Amino acid sequence: MDITKMDRGTLTLLGSGCFVMLTMHFTLQLISQHFSSWKNPKEQKAIIIIVLMAPIYAINSFIGLLDIQGSKAFFMFLESVKECYEALVIAKFLALMYSYLNISISKNIVPDGIKGREIHHSFPMTFFQPHTVRLDHRTLKLLKHWTWQFVIIRPVCSILMILLQLLGLYTSWISWTFSIILNISVSLALYSLVVFYHVFAKELAPHKPLSKFLCIKGIVFFCFWQGIMLEILVAAGIIKSHHYWLDVEQLEEALQNVLVCVEMVVFSVIQQYAYNIVPYSGDVAEKKRLNKNE
Repeated sequence: MDITKMDRGTLTLLGSGCFVMLTMHFTLQLISQHFSSWKNPKEQKAIIIIVLMAPIYAINSFIGLLDIQGSKAFFMFLESVKECYEALVIAKFLALMYSYLNISISKNIVPDGIKGREIHHSFPMTFFQPHTVRLDHRTLKLLKHWTWQFVIIRPVCSILMILLQLLGLYTSWISWTFSIILNISVSLALYSLVVFYHVFAKELAPHKPLSKFLCIKGIVFFCFWQGIMLEILVAAGIIKSHHYWLDVEQLEEALQNVLVCVEMVVFSVIQQYAYNIVPYSGDVAEKKRLNKNE
């Protein structure tokens, strides 16, 4: 196969495919390490779901490149897959933090050492909650519900958006309505994680939760803001399509997908450090188990 004779489209697919394979390699390597030291299934199951975010985003974007002339409904479906998985990852991240603190909402287990702590709500949450509340089982359950509502609302909105697009009823005001609903929903989910982190920052410090959370939000941040930048460049006429068979919106989608394929390699490498196997290997895992039993 002579690479020099390939057209740019084929080279783009080939390069993006290589980046997807690299992302899968690093992610599967990390997952296999966790399976080889399966000391804490509850925590490690959550970690595996979280680190799979990078290859799912990469594969999703590569599929978008394979059918670059797809319809708006097709690209909306691909975007929805990523965002629905993001919702699941946010919920699993909170579950991981609960596990680190030995909290079980379903079994009504809240360590006595953390009961009664003050949670200070900020604007605009003070419209719905007192400024200061005491931490108890009910409060923790509320934080969990604030996170999980996004897991439900995101796929429901995605299905409705795709159906309306297929029926030709997806007007601009409907698009704005869904955007407002989803932004409120994801903001509430992220707010609950921030509150949780501030309350338990001292206890969570050994687990480096900030680096773990930044891996998740870093993926979402780059995908979102580079999409905004591409839209601005298209609107300004800087990005133009020179192909009669490819309009500028499809070119914008292609550029976004290529960038995501490249970036997921970087995040899959970073996850090797943020979610490494060290806490579950050898003496470290045993000490952790003994501390929980004390």
